[in-house]
Amino acid sequence: MFRTFSLAAVAAVAAMPALACDGFSVDDAFARTSTMMSQSGAAFMVMHNAGSADCRVVSARSDIAERTELHTHIADANGVMRMVEVEEGFPVAAGGEHALARGGDHVMFMGLNRPMEQGSTIHLTLVFEDGSEYALDVPVDNERMPMQGMQQGAMQGQGMMHGQNN
Repeated sequence: MFRTFSLAAVAAVAAMPALACDGFSVDDAFARTSTMMSQSGAAFMVMHNAGSADCRVVSARSDIAERTELHTHIADANGVMRMVEVEEGFPVAAGGEHALARGGDHVMFMGLNRPMEQGSTIHLTLVFEDGSEYALDVPVDNERMPMQGMQQGAMQGQGMMHGQNN
């Protein structure tokens, strides 16, 4: 009887979904698109890591689009800003945060499967380099202004994650 119970307990633990980076949380998440006819959109948020180990978000998934990628903006040789995929992901240092904000790092939805309607919700899963995941529902807020709701510390944190304030 004890052996059966022990095996069942081990099987139950193994079947549980992997926990995301210990101490990881998201604040102030929202998504938007430029127009109702757009074929792409983006999500923004502040990722926090209250844990003692660094985390790295390496990919994202959502059923809102054919492709969901981690993106940033970089200046090309002519100073023109371009959006590019960040294949290595976004680090979130232990005890730190990383802001995904308009004009900077963000989650990009390409090939939208449906319109991103004001007030609707998008299910998003962030995937860490160890394969664990963090799922969240992101409200669509197409009316939000660029800095509305963003915390002052979040923007400072974004600069720190790019080595600008080290």
